[in-house]
Amino acid sequence: MPREFTRSDRVSDAIQRLLAQLIPQEIRDPRIGMVNINDVTVTRDMAFAKVYVTFVGNDSDEQGVEGAKRLDGAAGFLRTLLAKEMNMRTVPRLQFLYDKTAIRGQELSNLIDRAVADDKARHQDESDGEA
Repeated sequence: MPREFTRSDRVSDAIQRLLAQLIPQEIRDPRIGMVNINDVTVTRDMAFAKVYVTFVGNDSDEQGVEGAKRLDGAAGFLRTLLAKEMNMRTVPRLQFLYDKTAIRGQELSNLIDRAVADDKARHQDESDGEA
């Protein structure tokens, strides 16, 4: 019977959980603010990990990209902290990427809600005109 999860999936989950704890506790840069770690993908050889992040309260993509660059600057420090917590021979190198999918999903949801409300209003107006 095959395994349910690959080793890279388990390592990705562990890195995501640890980074969610370490970033607020250890990173003292006030420009970063609150960070949501959306996903972590680790290569099969465990050499590299891409960490997809969003920032609470940031309205523009430029602020998100700038925050990801700041986290990239602290990637070595965070990797050292991960190495202390994880029982692995080598810890993957971290690359932080700004993830726009959650924000884009909210925008699309708002557009759908607005379209549904407009459609209901239009049908309400048509039924009022017929009565």
